[in-house]
Amino acid sequence: MTKQLAKILAITLLAAPLAGCMGGLKRLKVVDFTDARVGDLSLTKKVTGKREFLFFSTTKMGTFLDGNIQGVITDYQGNPIEGVTVKVIPDTGRPGAGGGEGADIFAAEENASSAINLSFAPGISDTMGLFKIHFSLPVTDNEVDLRGKLIYNPGWDQQRMNLGKAYEPQMKESPFRLYYNMETGFLAFAEGVRKIIVQPVGEGKGRMQNLPGSKAPEPANKPAEGAAPAGGNQAEEDLFKGFDFGQ
Repeated sequence: MTKQLAKILAITLLAAPLAGCMGGLKRLKVVDFTDARVGDLSLTKKVTGKREFLFFSTTKMGTFLDGNIQGVITDYQGNPIEGVTVKVIPDTGRPGAGGGEGADIFAAEENASSAINLSFAPGISDTMGLFKIHFSLPVTDNEVDLRGKLIYNPGWDQQRMNLGKAYEPQMKESPFRLYYNMETGFLAFAEGVRKIIVQPVGEGKGRMQNLPGSKAPEPANKPAEGAAPAGGNQAEEDLFKGFDFGQ
């Protein structure tokens, strides 16, 4: 009789949290301050662990924010460049989602594998130069607050060594902060929209055809070797022109 009573009491205590999990997700509200840098947002439920109770076990669910970080890859002339990879390295110094509610005397929560992976799929620029990095991030206390950095074409140097050609990014990496509040819908991406410029290097030396795209412009009015600086003699001549020496 006592065991049956304990079981009923444990189920009653779990009814509220389980009802919250099964009741579905909140309606997604977005107030976008990212200038379209972050898009395609949705909320999903995922299994994040397991709870072991005295007579049964349940799965532990978490809310995740899914979406895309997007940008454009071009050359120095503004032409879109296809096939350039962009990756995200998240800052994992901040602890992941917090632990669950306090367990009662009839239950014990399993936290052995409580670390939640921050999922980022690399983006590759298409024929229009557009790349999209898909992410899936845990919502903790109704917020997503993540810092990290974007890495542009991380293997360009190795590509040049192996293939004889590669796109070298003008900017190798840039830090960012992604923030979302589920209550207010406030969405911010601290880096903002950027156009990343690359230039072809190596040229392949006949092994493969040259990469499309333009290189960085040459410095203007570059003097030829052995030539005197432009206007050098003229400057000396003008300096003394106002004096009637030798007249």
